[in-house]
Amino acid sequence: MIRVLLADDQALVRAGFRALLDAQPDIEVAGEAADGQEAVRAVRQLRPDVVLMDIRMPLLDGLAATRRITEDETLAQVRVVMLTTFELDEYVFEAIRSGASGFLVKDTEPDELLRAVRAVVAGDALLSPGVTRRLIAEFAARSKAPASDEALGRLTEREREVMALVGIGLSNEEIARRLVVSPLTAKTHVSRTMVKLGVRDRAQLVVLAYESGLVRPGWLG
Repeated sequence: MIRVLLADDQALVRAGFRALLDAQPDIEVAGEAADGQEAVRAVRQLRPDVVLMDIRMPLLDGLAATRRITEDETLAQVRVVMLTTFELDEYVFEAIRSGASGFLVKDTEPDELLRAVRAVVAGDALLSPGVTRRLIAEFAARSKAPASDEALGRLTEREREVMALVGIGLSNEEIARRLVVSPLTAKTHVSRTMVKLGVRDRAQLVVLAYESGLVRPGWLG
């Protein structure tokens, strides 16, 4: 059972998400929060698998709340998915760099939301439609803290190749087809790359691929 915490200052939005998520046999809403401070407290108390976090909330915004959650080593298994009203939200990339596993636009289709929740728990794919990759490419191009070549030096040639494919948004299955290997082998390469680079999930691996120059904005094919 996937346990989800809803953090949004609009009760109607939370109610809509709750109705959709609770109707699924493998997902349950563990709790709700109406502001960032309440969200952090709820995460520490309830230990959900996923937090759907509004990026703009009172008292403590979603970005600051995400940092507090992802910087807490005792909450390492919690995945944060940012919710935004606008596709081109200037805070989205910083949220992912801060540890969020991805983001969704609030008017995302219900099926896409459910796929996203399941995907982020499985660690299998970067979230959301193509806008995610466009945003990462755009904001990574003006990243404040470029990665050093030393980090990539720890990777094998195959791992660098896999990292580049993750960077352009390919899933494990797509990477497997591109490299003519099994999906399990592709997943193993991705996992080893993440461990070597010390990143907590696939979203941060994508960011690092751009920051290091391994992938350039516009290489989305």
